[in-house]
Amino acid sequence: MNSERARLTALYTGLLVLAGVLLTALVYVLLQQSLDSRIDTAVTRAIPGNAYDTPRTTAPRWNDTGVTPTSPRKTSKKGEAVGLQVRQVSDAAGDAALSRLLTVSGASLAAFTVLSAALAWWMAGRVLRPVAVITAKARQLSAENLHERLALASPRGELKELADTFDEMLDRIEHLVAARQRFAANAAHELRTSVAVQRAAAEIGLADDPPPEKVARMRSKLIENANGSERLIESLLLLAVSDRQLQRREPVALHDITARCTDGLRDEAARRSIALHVETAEPLSVEGDPVLLEHTVHNLVSNGLRYNHPGGTVHVRVDADGVEVANTGPVVPSEDVPRLFEPFRRARERGHRRDPSDGGAGLGLSIVASIARAHDATMHATANPDGGLTIRVCFDPAPQLTTAA
Repeated sequence: MNSERARLTALYTGLLVLAGVLLTALVYVLLQQSLDSRIDTAVTRAIPGNAYDTPRTTAPRWNDTGVTPTSPRKTSKKGEAVGLQVRQVSDAAGDAALSRLLTVSGASLAAFTVLSAALAWWMAGRVLRPVAVITAKARQLSAENLHERLALASPRGELKELADTFDEMLDRIEHLVAARQRFAANAAHELRTSVAVQRAAAEIGLADDPPPEKVARMRSKLIENANGSERLIESLLLLAVSDRQLQRREPVALHDITARCTDGLRDEAARRSIALHVETAEPLSVEGDPVLLEHTVHNLVSNGLRYNHPGGTVHVRVDADGVEVANTGPVVPSEDVPRLFEPFRRARERGHRRDPSDGGAGLGLSIVASIARAHDATMHATANPDGGLTIRVCFDPAPQLTTAA
């Protein structure tokens, strides 16, 4: 910052000195033009009038009527000498005055330059003080003090706006770091629980010489637990991929993807005794990644089936704006709805006797939210009064796809 302060000081000082030089030059030119006549007048008034009177006369001059001649004016060599002396005195006085002006102006300009440099250095420091505060705070930032803010107290201006923007950036970074820390802790907990279950099953079921039916039961338990761990790891990888910006975009028929996903989940809906309804009010084509979009629809419908009750319903609708999935199920408090889109959050917390067929790790809706952000889509979720959720993902429509006959 010292270099910037020095540059600003040099700039301010140079501008002030340039203004001083121009002002001095202007005063010099104007004074030079009017000084000679003023000195001539002053010297002429100071010399007695009879200094110019002599016996010598000039030729008579006639008046305006041309009748009576005017009085002749007398001049002499002595008068011419006096006039020459007046001119010399005037020139000498003018030169002395201009020389004195230049001397005083030069000394004043030198003092003005020093004072300008000092004032410019002080002013540059005042202007750059918020930048120094921001720099010092940025150097002190770490994961332990992300809660601290600049809160710069200064009048509104560009630097105040910069400090406020820096504070807003810290808010976003703090939120992101906290979310990542919670995600890492929850992921570690989920994976550790799965590994612990596998180890306990192996130690208990295979301790001595177990009968074949016990070995088969433990084998089934281990495979089931391994499948759950595999699904969790795949979900974590998909969440990491969807958090990044899309590498490619292409037109995708979202109504076709929705029909394909719901057809693949009808067996699960029948097993849970849930009615699955699909409605395509209008075909929808969007720009995006077809694989991620298919995961979006699959996770929405699967979430509606998993967090439901026997005899419930899941209604899927596709229209010109996006996809909407509404389901029945337990009543969800309105204040809990935003938290359901955080990783490892569920409407029904995981218990020791949770149905293993659920296979949910609390990542489905967080993956949906991440994919929606990557596609610049907007997501809305509301709690239904009778239970369940209504989730709507709105996309910017792409040019309609054309299919060959």
